[in-house]
Amino acid sequence: METKPASEYELIQQMKAGDEEAFIRIYRNRHQAIHSFALQMSGSPSMAEDVTQEVFLEFLRDVGKYDPARGPLSAYLYGMARNISLDYLKRGRADVPMADLKIETDALPATETDPLGDLTRAESLESLRRAVGALPPHYREVLVLCDLHEVDYARAAEIIGCAVGTVRSRLHRAREISLKKLGGRRTEGEGLADLKPARCIP
Repeated sequence: METKPASEYELIQQMKAGDEEAFIRIYRNRHQAIHSFALQMSGSPSMAEDVTQEVFLEFLRDVGKYDPARGPLSAYLYGMARNISLDYLKRGRADVPMADLKIETDALPATETDPLGDLTRAESLESLRRAVGALPPHYREVLVLCDLHEVDYARAAEIIGCAVGTVRSRLHRAREISLKKLGGRRTEGEGLADLKPARCIP
């Protein structure tokens, strides 16, 4: 008879009991989205690595601080990543401005029949990435959370520590600014799906 996989709550309880394997399983499930968030916030691969490492080291060190009654683990980890990222940005820790970060065009699916179309798409994604990276942090974080990581407004408000209405207004403004930077060539939110991490935290 197959055993049912442990839930995240059960894994956290096992972590509190000193089970390292439980932490490893949570890390494997969650680190990709946290790393993507940090990279999208900073544009710096090295900073994203540092933020991700700090988030999970702090979580491992103080797992007892997480209270499931206050929200899902995803929101808790995003909140930690946000705070650490903003702290690094304030201190000028990001060594590669996101506006200057080049897209990994090799990761884009190429087609043998339309090389010009592939190039155009890569340039379009690069422009979109630059537009997101040029946003002020308080606009960028809501765009990254809500549009790229599909966090709902209420949860984003909890992560950021503001009202839901503030999230809505900032997101609308962030999309508006991005659209202007793209020369009005896109509708609101169009193309952002291409910048989403391969696997988002629910």
